[in-house]
Amino acid sequence: MFGNDANDEWSKLAYWMRSAAFEQCPQALMLLDPIKNRYVDCNQAACRLLGYDRMQILETSISSIHGRDLGQLIVFSEQVLEQGKAVSRLIRYRSSDGYYLPCELNAARTVVNQREMLIVAITDLQEQQALEKLNNADKMVRGGILEWKYLQSIFQEGEQDKMLMLTSVGDGIYCVDTNGICTFINPAAKRLLGRSDDEVLGQNIHYVHHHSHGDGSHYPVEQCPIYAAIRDGVVHEGKQEVFWKQDSTPFPVEFTSTPIISDSTIIGAIVVFRDISERLETEQRLKDTLVELSALKSRLEDENEYLQKEMLIEQRFHGFVGESDAIKSVLKKIELVSKSGASVLVTGESGTGKELIARAIHEASPISDKPLIRVNCAAIPRELFESEFFGHVKGAFTGALKDRLGRFELANGGTIFLDEVGEIPIELQSKLLRVLQEGQLERLGEEKTRNVNVRVIAATNRDLKKEVAQGRFREDLYFRLNVFPIHSPPLRERKEDIPLLAFHFLEKINQHSEHKPNKLKKTDLEKMQSYSWPGNIRELQNVVERAIITAVDNTIKIDLPAISSVKTSNSADVQECSITVYSDNDMQEKVKANMLAALEQCDWKLFGEDGAAKLLDMKPTTLTSRIKRMNLVRKK
Repeated sequence: MFGNDANDEWSKLAYWMRSAAFEQCPQALMLLDPIKNRYVDCNQAACRLLGYDRMQILETSISSIHGRDLGQLIVFSEQVLEQGKAVSRLIRYRSSDGYYLPCELNAARTVVNQREMLIVAITDLQEQQALEKLNNADKMVRGGILEWKYLQSIFQEGEQDKMLMLTSVGDGIYCVDTNGICTFINPAAKRLLGRSDDEVLGQNIHYVHHHSHGDGSHYPVEQCPIYAAIRDGVVHEGKQEVFWKQDSTPFPVEFTSTPIISDSTIIGAIVVFRDISERLETEQRLKDTLVELSALKSRLEDENEYLQKEMLIEQRFHGFVGESDAIKSVLKKIELVSKSGASVLVTGESGTGKELIARAIHEASPISDKPLIRVNCAAIPRELFESEFFGHVKGAFTGALKDRLGRFELANGGTIFLDEVGEIPIELQSKLLRVLQEGQLERLGEEKTRNVNVRVIAATNRDLKKEVAQGRFREDLYFRLNVFPIHSPPLRERKEDIPLLAFHFLEKINQHSEHKPNKLKKTDLEKMQSYSWPGNIRELQNVVERAIITAVDNTIKIDLPAISSVKTSNSADVQECSITVYSDNDMQEKVKANMLAALEQCDWKLFGEDGAAKLLDMKPTTLTSRIKRMNLVRKK
C-alpha cells in the first residue's frame, strides 16, 4: 500500500511539474486540434505574444488568428501530421491589436485522448532579429577596429547590391522622410509618373502625384494613407487609388506604404506602387463579356422556352394541299413576297390556314434560319400587352421576378406573326405602330431604347377597312401592315380541293390510329363537296377524324349537318330557292343571338369538347374576344 501511495504521489508531482514547465516556459507554446480548428491550451508566453488572454485564445478559431497565412498553416499542419515534426518560417499571427506578427513555428505531433494534436513552439522573428543585432553589436565592440572596418566594407557592398535591385525592379519605389519629403525614387517610379529627379526629390510627394481624387476633388494631405504610415507606424495599403502624371492625366494604382523604423523611432516610409490600368481594363472586358454571355444565355433560354411551347401546339397540317386556282394564286403571292422584307397582311375566315401562309412565307425567305415567333393577339390580356410584346425588367410590376425578353426581341432578325391582329385594343395600337415604323422599343420598367429588325406578318378574320371606318382600328397601323395583302380563300371557294384534303387528313390520322378504316367513298366525297363548310379546313379535319373514330367494321360514315347541306343538280327542273337578304345590323344581331344561344346551351363553358367554342367551331380565344366586343352578358 505504501509503495502504491508513493507512486501516486510521484505521478501527481511529475504531472504538476510538467504543467508548471508548460505554463512558465519563456517560449510561446500552444496545443491545437487541427481537425476541430480550435486551440486546446496555451501558456502565458503565448498570451503575451499575441495580446490575448487564455480564454480569448481558446474561444477563437485557428483560422481567425491566421487570416492571411491560413493556407500555409494548413500545409504545415499536414506536414507535421505526416512526418511527426516540422519547422516553418514566416507564418504570421494576428495579434489583438490587428497587427500580424511574423513568426517561426517548431511543431510536433502528439496524441491526447486518442486524438492527434499539434504542440507548437512559436518564435517572434522580429524579437529574434533584434537579439541578433544586439549580439552582433556586442561582437563588433569586442572585435576591435579591424572588425568594424571589415563590416563596413560588407555594408557598403550590400548597399550597392540593394541600390542595384531597387533601380532594376518594374514597380515604382520611393522613400519619404517624416515630413513627406521624397528622398529616393527609382527609375520605374519616374517613368510611371513622367517625372525627373529634380521634379520629385526634395519635394512633398503628396502634392506631386497624389493631390486629387479620381473625380478631381481635393485630396487632403492629412487623409493620405501614404503619410499615415509615418504617423502610426503601421503598414497601409491602397487597393485602388489614383496617381497623377506630370501632364495631369490620372492612372489607377495599388500601393503599400511601409514605415521605416530605426531605434524604435519612425524615420520615414517606403512606398511601392504599380500601374493597374491594364488589369482593370482586362477585368472590365471580362465583366462586359460575362454580361453579354448572361444576356445571350437569357435570350437562348427564352427562345428555347418559346420553341418548346410551340412544339406542344398541335400542327393541323404541314403543307398546302390542293390544286384549285384559288390556292395556286396564294402560292404565287407567297413566292413573290417571300424574297422581300415587306409586311404582309393575311386575311380570311377562321380555319382557312392563315398561319400556314405565314409559315410558308418565312420558310421561303432569306431569313428562314432565324426564328418565326407567333403571337396570338386575341389571347393576350390588356394589362400584359406591353410585357408580352416588348418584354419587362425585374420588378416592373407585381410578379416580374426576372428580366424577360418580349416577342419582338425574340424575333429580332427573323419574323413575327401577329395572329388575330384585329383584336388588339385601339389604345394599345400606337405602341405597336412605333415598333413597326421605327424598329425601336423599350422594355416595361426600363428607359433604355433597343433596336429590333423584324419582318412582320399579320393575320385577321375581320374586315379591317370597316374597323378603321368605325374607329376600332388605327388607319396608319392598317396601311403599315397592309403592304402586301394575301387573301386566304374559304373552303367553299375551292371545292375541287376537298377530296385531296380529305384523303390527306385520312392518311395522316390513320398513321396514329390502331385500326385502319377504308378509304372514302365517292358518295362521301360528293356529300362533302355539297357542304358549305363554315368552319373551313379545320372543320373538314374534325369531320374526317370523327368519321374514323365512329367507323364500324372499318367503314367510314361522313356525318354532316343536314341544315347546311346543299343538293346539287344539273336538272333544269330544279326550282330556284328564295333567298332572304338581311341588313348588316340584322346579321350582327343574328350572330349575337346565335352566340348567346350556344353559350346558354353550354352553361357559358367556353373550352373543352362540351364548350361553346367547340359548338360554334371557333377558337376559344376568338370566342372570348367576341364576347367582349359584343358585350355579351350571362342571363341571371
